[in-house]
Amino acid sequence: MRRMAIVLAAGQGKRMKSKLYKVLHPVCGTPMVGHVLNAVERVQCERNVVVVGHGAEIVKGHLGDRAEFVLQAEQLGTGHAVKQAKALLDGEQGTTIVICGDTPLVTPETLAQLMELHERAQASATILTAELDNPQGYGRIIRAEDGSVMKIVEQKDCTTQEQLVKEINTGTYCFDNVKLFAALEQVTNNNAQQEYYLTDVIGILKAQGELVQAFCSPDPAESIGINDRVALSEAERLMRERINKRHMLNGVTIIDPAQTYIEADVEIGPDTVILPGTSLKGRTVIGADCVIGPNSELTDTFVAERVHIMQSVLQEASVGNDSSVGPFAYLRPGARLGEHVKVGDFVEIKNASLDNHSKVSHLSYIGDAKVGKNVNIGCGAITVNYDGYNKSITEIEDDAFIGSNVNMIAPIRVGKGAYVVAGSTITQSVGDNDLAIARERQVNKPGYADRIRAQAKAKKDRNS
Repeated sequence: MRRMAIVLAAGQGKRMKSKLYKVLHPVCGTPMVGHVLNAVERVQCERNVVVVGHGAEIVKGHLGDRAEFVLQAEQLGTGHAVKQAKALLDGEQGTTIVICGDTPLVTPETLAQLMELHERAQASATILTAELDNPQGYGRIIRAEDGSVMKIVEQKDCTTQEQLVKEINTGTYCFDNVKLFAALEQVTNNNAQQEYYLTDVIGILKAQGELVQAFCSPDPAESIGINDRVALSEAERLMRERINKRHMLNGVTIIDPAQTYIEADVEIGPDTVILPGTSLKGRTVIGADCVIGPNSELTDTFVAERVHIMQSVLQEASVGNDSSVGPFAYLRPGARLGEHVKVGDFVEIKNASLDNHSKVSHLSYIGDAKVGKNVNIGCGAITVNYDGYNKSITEIEDDAFIGSNVNMIAPIRVGKGAYVVAGSTITQSVGDNDLAIARERQVNKPGYADRIRAQAKAKKDRNS
C-alpha cells in the first residue's frame, strides 16, 4: 500500500518570541521539523509534503529536495492546512500520515505501529493517542466497546465521567488518503475562531459509518508539541536522555549522562568512554575504545579508534588511530591527524595535516601546513602563514626536528631529516638533513646589569 505524509509547518510560533521560525528551532542539533521528516522517511513514506507558511523559503531551503512543498498563505486552521496538499495528493490511493512539524519526539517505531494498525484494520482514520496522568486541557478519546474510536470530546464539552478519561488526542493521524480529502470538503469554519479544524474530519467519517481506530503511544513524551521555550527545553532534555540511552545500550560508557550533550546524528563505537562536560555535535563520528573528555567539544569531527581527547575543542577535524589531543588543544577546520600523533596542551592546528607518529606537544600554532611522519615540533613553534593578504603553505618533511620557539615564515619547506635550531626565524627553505640556525649571536657584557639598574634608579629619582 502506498504511503504518504503531510507535515504541518506553516505556523510562525509567536510564543517562541523569536525571529527564527518555530519549526526550525533545533532539538539536540536538528531543527524540530527535521526530526519529524526523519521519522516519516523511516516508515517508507513515498511522498512527503510539507505545508509551509511563515518563513516558507527558509524552511524549504533547509529541507531541500527531501520533500514537496505547498503554501498555506493564511493560517486558517489545521484542516485548511491539510487541504493545501490536495493539489499534490488528491486521488492518490493509500495511507497518509498527518503530523505537526513541532512534535520532534515522535519516533519512527511509533509511527510504524500506528500505520500497521490502521492498515490491518482497514480503518478510514487512526488517531495517535497518549495517556496522561493529568489530561487537563486536552480532547479526550472516547472508545467504543470494540476499542474503536467513538468520538473526540474537547475538555470544555466533557461530562464528569468523560473528564476521568486519560487518553488524549496527540494531533497525529493516519487517513485513507481519498477519504481524507473528500471529508475535508465538508469541513466548515462555523466556530468561535472561524477556523477549519482537522478534528472535524473524524466526526464526518464517523457520521458516514466509517471505522476510526486509535493507537496509544507507549511513551507520552512523544505527544509533546513545542509552542514556547519552556517546552523546547523539556523536549531537549527528553531527546538528550533518549540519545544517551541509545549509545549506552550500544556499548558506550557515559560517566554522567546529565552532564553529557550528544546531538542526534552523532555516531560512537563500542567501549568508548565519554567523560562529563563533553559535547558531541553535528555529524561527529567516534570509533571504538576512545576516551573523550572531560569538558571537550567536537563538531563534525571524525575520530578513529583508541584516541584520547582531553579538555579540547575540535571542529571539522579528523584524528587517526591511537592519537591523543589535549589538554586544552584547538583543532580547527581542516586539521587532519594521522595515527599515533600527539597534539598537546595549548596547541592550535588549522588546515594542516600531521602524518603518523608526529608530535606537537605544547604551546604551538600549526596553520596551513603539511607535516610528514616522525616530525617533532618543539614548544612555541609557529608556522607564520599569513602576510595580511595571502595565506601560504609550510611543508615539513619526514623525520625533521623543529626546535622550540621557531618561526617558519611561509611559504617554506623543511626537508627530510632536517634540524632547525631553537629560537630561529626561518625565511628560506631547509634542505634534506641540513641544520638551520637563524638567530643573532649572543653577546655578554660583564657588569652591565648593575649599570643598567643604576641608570634606571637615577631616572626614577629625577622624576619623583
